[in-house]
Amino acid sequence: MMNELKNFDILLFDLDGTLTDSQEGIINCMKHALTAMGREIPDDINRFLGPPLYDSFAEFCGMNEEEVLEAVRIFRERYSTVGLFENRVYEGINEMLERLKNGGKQLYVATSKPDTFAKRILEKFGLSRYFPIIGGADIGGTRNEKWEVIDYVLENAGITDKSRVLMIGDRRQDVIGAHKTGLKCLGILWGYGTTEELNEAGADFIAHTPQETADMLLGKE
Repeated sequence: MMNELKNFDILLFDLDGTLTDSQEGIINCMKHALTAMGREIPDDINRFLGPPLYDSFAEFCGMNEEEVLEAVRIFRERYSTVGLFENRVYEGINEMLERLKNGGKQLYVATSKPDTFAKRILEKFGLSRYFPIIGGADIGGTRNEKWEVIDYVLENAGITDKSRVLMIGDRRQDVIGAHKTGLKCLGILWGYGTTEELNEAGADFIAHTPQETADMLLGKE
């Protein structure tokens, strides 16, 4: 497996639950939106960590299209000023990215978060220098699913040889999105997903820590 992973020299990273722990900001904004719309806050609100907002409000709250659009608007109103910085970089991420960059890997971000927010977060935490392209959802909702974001990043980077590309993320959406676009996926376990979730989704590889991820991708035991 080490040798196989070493061959991937183009790496697409998810953001929430992979590079940064954004749980506090997302949950606070989710509660704010649900309260403003007179909805009960579900006990298992952590389900909202990972999937696109549009999907979460529809699937987990039973909202119709009009209600979803209003909930997303209220969520982003708070998120754009307060929520996006209720966030922290996971321990070991800077070291991992530095090792991978020095090892000749090309690094990109592919997140379901709107790219405008993703760029602000990565700039604030000093991580944007690792990523020449930070791809995310379109703020208008036209590029929302993970596979659409992956295609967008690959197209903008001019990448056509998908055999060299690996998606890295913490939730089933990362695995499914990668496979839908013809990529393999490394599932990571320091984020919001579990071993069971990633295995059920069909993750091709699993890593437990940022250090282990770098070791695997650089072919080091």
